[in-house]
Amino acid sequence: TNPGFAVRITQAGLDYAHQLGVKVLEKELAQLKLPDISGDFRIRRVGKVRYNISRGAPPAFDLPYSQISLVPGVGLRVSISNAFAEVDGNWRVKMHFIRDDGSFELKVENIYVKIDLKLGSNAAGKPTIDTSDCSTRISNVQVHFYGRFGWLYNLFRGAIESPFRRSLEGKVCENVVSSVRSELQPYLQTLPVTARIDAMAGINYSLVAPPTATARSLDVDLKGEFFSLAHRSAVPFPPPALALPPDHDRMVYFGASSYFFNTASFAYHAAGALVFEITDSMIPKDVEFHLKTSTFSAFVPQLEMMYPDMLMKLRLSTPSAPFLNIGPEGLSLRPVVDIQAYAILPNSSLAPLFLLSLTGNVSAVVDVKSSHIVGSLKVGRMKLSLKHSDVGTFQVRTLQSIMNIYASSILLPRLNGPVPAPRFLFFPQNFLLLGADVSYQPQ
Repeated sequence: TNPGFAVRITQAGLDYAHQLGVKVLEKELAQLKLPDISGDFRIRRVGKVRYNISRGAPPAFDLPYSQISLVPGVGLRVSISNAFAEVDGNWRVKMHFIRDDGSFELKVENIYVKIDLKLGSNAAGKPTIDTSDCSTRISNVQVHFYGRFGWLYNLFRGAIESPFRRSLEGKVCENVVSSVRSELQPYLQTLPVTARIDAMAGINYSLVAPPTATARSLDVDLKGEFFSLAHRSAVPFPPPALALPPDHDRMVYFGASSYFFNTASFAYHAAGALVFEITDSMIPKDVEFHLKTSTFSAFVPQLEMMYPDMLMKLRLSTPSAPFLNIGPEGLSLRPVVDIQAYAILPNSSLAPLFLLSLTGNVSAVVDVKSSHIVGSLKVGRMKLSLKHSDVGTFQVRTLQSIMNIYASSILLPRLNGPVPAPRFLFFPQNFLLLGADVSYQPQ
């Protein structure tokens, strides 16, 4: 299934995201539960010494270097190098008839961790995650004992450091795998794949395929389909192909197919939302045109006699959902609009006057300069036809000419102007591509 919306996260985006993720990882590592270590060793001329070591406070980790990288065909790799940890705890020793206890400090240096995360999706279109590989290597462990005979036990700490190192190496991956499977994966399954936009429409953003990892990016294909909350029905047109071009300069790219926009149009039309009303108070003060029967009597002479000098209201609606086309040249739309005109009577009720059909062609050629969208909106020649009249027949040719003059000389100059935009905007065939660098500002 082709997506309606696609997201590409490049290595630059992952490099930024890892700054936030490493804080989460440090928190997770701090929850490591190291088991008590017990055993015995023999001291020459002294005999067998039995010991028990238990951890006290949670370990403190420092991760000076970490990275999230891409693993083609798998997903993501989290790498940690030259990490440092400190652990405090208590010890007890039994040697013949001597019993002793005290505290200890454990320093773990040059910790290397590599975690590969397999990304996927399930039948409901929700993301899945699992660990496909995990390895830990610790180069140096140092322990120092404190207590009445601490100085003596420090002479034999080498017998303790090796078990500690092996325990830590095993526990890191054990905790990571457990956290991914028991916490992260179940959490992902609680994430919704639809969202309510407003009182009329919602959007389905479920995955249509597992995320695709390459050497340069992570691509995520989403359904990107709007639907009416009140009248949900199958979309009568398929999504076109959406293949992101090989661009990797920005942190993140968003591809929105024509399907994304046209399902929005279809949903809002089904919900009855594509109805707009225009009154005289909405017309700019500097425009020498008033929505009154006295103005329209120049085109419909009967109006002045039937409804003299009354305000009017226009109700615009679409008999079918407008369909947007996206191509290398920009955007184009061929709307069909019904215009129902009313006279507003002294008691505020509405008297129907006539119903016009308007067809036209709207196109936009767009570019980005200095972080602003620039370009031009063009309106092709609009055509009017009279569908019904409650005030007798009349010719619409003059009204049509005036509407075309108003659109080209007054309306378009007001609409054409720069607006803020992402740093990258492109129009491949059938979809809109946005590229941007992001910055997270915590509240």
